[in-house]
Amino acid sequence: MRARHHTIVAAATVVAFAVLLTAPLRGECEEGARGTATPGATPSPAATHVPFAATSTHPFDDAKYWSSIFDDPARDAWQKPADVVAALGLRSGMVVADLGAGTGYFSRYLSAAVGERGTVFAVETEPNLVAHLRARAEREHTANVTPVLASFDDTRLPAASVDVVLIVDTYHHLDARLGYLTRLRRALKPHGRIAIVDWQATPLPVGPPMEHKLAREQVIAEMQAAGYRLVAAPPILPYQYVLVFEAP
Repeated sequence: MRARHHTIVAAATVVAFAVLLTAPLRGECEEGARGTATPGATPSPAATHVPFAATSTHPFDDAKYWSSIFDDPARDAWQKPADVVAALGLRSGMVVADLGAGTGYFSRYLSAAVGERGTVFAVETEPNLVAHLRARAEREHTANVTPVLASFDDTRLPAASVDVVLIVDTYHHLDARLGYLTRLRRALKPHGRIAIVDWQATPLPVGPPMEHKLAREQVIAEMQAAGYRLVAAPPILPYQYVLVFEAP
């Protein structure tokens, strides 16, 4: 009987996700027209991916190499880090987690936004990157940046501690996302937010190959299936979508 119950629950989850993925998104944002798709626009072509499964997995242990990619000064022109952080609505004293912080590209922007009374958790699963993040925080004198060595299936963040989680170009690397996103809610304060920045599923002059990209509609459907509510989708970046969700 127990095995049959688990089968029914699993099947219900898949059906619910399929409904979310194919149903109209009610303008995509409950906050109004801001960030919604242009009426009559042709949907972006995208590969079909298994729900909640990673589309790309590869090592990030060579911090020097990845710094040459992630911290390339040319990135600023299209990543617009100041604009992204401004869209988060951070205030002095808040706690923000940079999930998949990489080499710390966003660290100083987040640090300045939350001020000396705030905290930036720079979360990574690769020990070499965590060491790099700590050295960068010391070099940039960002005392409120705390590197965190996470597990692949758990952020290792303190319970009910985070106001905002920022996930830039990392969502498509997360595997078994339904469970991961459900566990992530434990780290959020009541009505905490998750901001996802990831690649538009179209050919672009920068970014990963097409088969690694997730359509924004799939991201929205997955987040809704995990219990989050879309509250904003500011159209501020040329090559990436920005989706902001709120926890219950």
